[in-house]
Amino acid sequence: MTFSIVARDGDAFGVAVASRFLAVGSVVPNARIGVGAVATQAFARVSLRHELLDALAGGESVETALEQALAADPLREQRQVGLVGCHGARSSTGADCMDWAGGLAGESGDVAYAIQGNILTGPEVVRAMEEAWLTSAGQPLPRRLLGALLAGDAAGGDRRGRQSAALYAVCPGAGYDECGVLADLRVDDHPQAARELARLVELSELYFGGPEDVESLRGDLAEEVQELLDHVGVQGDSVAEALTAWAGEVNLETRLTPAGIDRRVLEELRRTAGR
Repeated sequence: MTFSIVARDGDAFGVAVASRFLAVGSVVPNARIGVGAVATQAFARVSLRHELLDALAGGESVETALEQALAADPLREQRQVGLVGCHGARSSTGADCMDWAGGLAGESGDVAYAIQGNILTGPEVVRAMEEAWLTSAGQPLPRRLLGALLAGDAAGGDRRGRQSAALYAVCPGAGYDECGVLADLRVDDHPQAARELARLVELSELYFGGPEDVESLRGDLAEEVQELLDHVGVQGDSVAEALTAWAGEVNLETRLTPAGIDRRVLEELRRTAGR
C-alpha cells in the first residue's frame, strides 16, 4: 500500500514515501545521523525503525541487521523493509506482500539506495524511481528523494490512489540551528499528496537552506535593496542591518551572509515589495 526510497548520499541519509494511507510519515520513515535510514511498510512494524537503526549503530551490517530482525518476526512474509547504512543497502519484500510488490537496491561509493513498494500498478513504479534517482546525481538529497518519489507517482504509484506522503532527511550540521535535519515534511491527507510534498520541499529549501548565489551589497544592487527595504518599511543604520532585520521577520535568517545577499532572499524581497 506504499512506495518509498531510502537512500544515502555522502553523509546524508533520508527517506521519501507516498501511500493511499493516512499520515504515512508517522509510520514508515526514519533516519539517524551517522547511522542509516529505514522504511517499514506493508503491515509495517513501527518498532523496526528503531530496532534496525540501533543494530546498525551497534556495528551490525545492513544484511545481518535485517536478517535478524525479520527472522524473529512471525509476519515477516507480509512485510516490506528498505534499509541503508554507512555501508550497504537492502530492499526486502515478503512472499505474501500484496501485488504488485517488489524492490531494488544499489550502492556505489558513498551513495546507496533501497526502493520498494506494494499494491503498486506494477514494476514500472520502482524502475521509474530508480532511474530518477540515478539521473539526479549532484542534487541535494531531499531533491533526489523527491524526484524519485514523483517519478514513482507519475508511473502509477499505489494502485488504490493517493492520500499521504512524507520526506525525512538528516545530515550533520544541516538545517535550522544546525540541528542536523535537512527536511522533515509530511502531507497527511491530500488528493495529490506527492505534488503537495514537492511544494513543501520548495518552501523548506527557502526557509531552512543556506546562502546560495550570493551577490555583494554594493553599487546599484545596494541601492535597489535599500529602496526595497524602505518600501516594506524596514529601517536600519545600514542596508545590511535593515536586511538582517527584515530577514528575521520573514524567517529567512538561515540565508543571511556577511558576504552580501542571497539570490532567493533578494527574490523574496522583490516579491514582498511588489517588484
